[in-house]
Amino acid sequence: MQSPRLNFVNCMSPAGIHRMAYKEWGDPANGRVLLCVHGLSRNGNDFDEVARAMSKEYRVVCPDIAGRGASDFLTNPASYVVPQYVSDINTLLARLQPQSLDWLGTSMGGLIALAFCAVVGAKDAAIAATGNSALPGTTGLALGKLILNDVGPAIELASIERIASYVGVPLQFDSFEAAVNHMKTNAASFGPLGDEEWVDFTKAVIVQKGQIWTQHYDLAIAQAFAGLKDEKMLKAGEAMLWRAFEALQCPILLIRGERSDLLSKSTAEQMQARNPHLQMIEIPETGHAPSLLPPSQVQAVRRFLLS
Repeated sequence: MQSPRLNFVNCMSPAGIHRMAYKEWGDPANGRVLLCVHGLSRNGNDFDEVARAMSKEYRVVCPDIAGRGASDFLTNPASYVVPQYVSDINTLLARLQPQSLDWLGTSMGGLIALAFCAVVGAKDAAIAATGNSALPGTTGLALGKLILNDVGPAIELASIERIASYVGVPLQFDSFEAAVNHMKTNAASFGPLGDEEWVDFTKAVIVQKGQIWTQHYDLAIAQAFAGLKDEKMLKAGEAMLWRAFEALQCPILLIRGERSDLLSKSTAEQMQARNPHLQMIEIPETGHAPSLLPPSQVQAVRRFLLS
C-alpha cells in the first residue's frame, strides 16, 4: 500500500511564523500537482482514498490548514480566516513549484480556492496594467481543473448556524469505537458509509490524548467562524466569490450532496447558469458534504481529472 510523505512549510501570520503540515503522495518530482484542501474542522487525511487513486498521474498534496491535524495552532484565533489560509496556500505552492495545478476543495477548501483565484486574478490584472511581470508567488500559474465539493459562492445562513452549534464544542470518548459510533449518528450528513469507511472517516479527525479520544483541531477556530453569522459580512464575501467564480476559465466539477443545506439547489443552478465551464453531479442520500470515501465518488473525481 502506498504511503505518503509528511512535510512542513513555514508560513507567516500577524503573530509570527507557524508551520503548516502537508501530506504528499506520488513522485516528488512530478510537476503535475493535485492540491486537496479540506473542510472547516477536518484535515488532509480526508483525501487518502482520492490520493491513492490519483498518485500515479499526479503529485497529490493534502495540507492540514492551520489549526488542524499536524499543523500548528495559531496564537490569535482571529487569524483563522480565509485570507490567512490563502496566504498559507500561496506559501505552500511557492515551495511545491508546480508546473500545472488542479484543485479539489471540500467546503472551506473550495472557498479557499475561489478566494485564491480572486487574489491571483487581481495580481494578473495588476501585471496587465503596469507591465510588471516580477510579482512574487503564483502569478501566472493557471488553474487547470477545479473540483468544488459541496460549496459555492453563496452559503446558506441556516447551514452556518448549524455548523456553529457544534464546531468548537469539546468531544471526549473513552474508546475509538465510541468515537466511531458518535460519528455514525452525528455526521450522518456525510452520506451512507460502510463500517470501514466510518472508521477511516473518524480516524481522520479523532486522536488519542492520554486515556481519551478527542478532536484533532484547535477548538478556537469556532471563534472566527462565529463571525460568519453576520449576514451583511456574509453577503459582501459572496459578491467577491461570485466574481471570482464567474471569471474562471478552467473546467469545473461541482459535487453536491442531494440533501445539502450549505449548497442549495438554487445556488447550484445559478452556478451552472453563470459559468459555462461547470458540470455538476449530485450524490444521493447525502447532505453536507460528500466524504469522497466511497469508490463511486473517488471514480467520479478520477474521471473528471483525467478526461
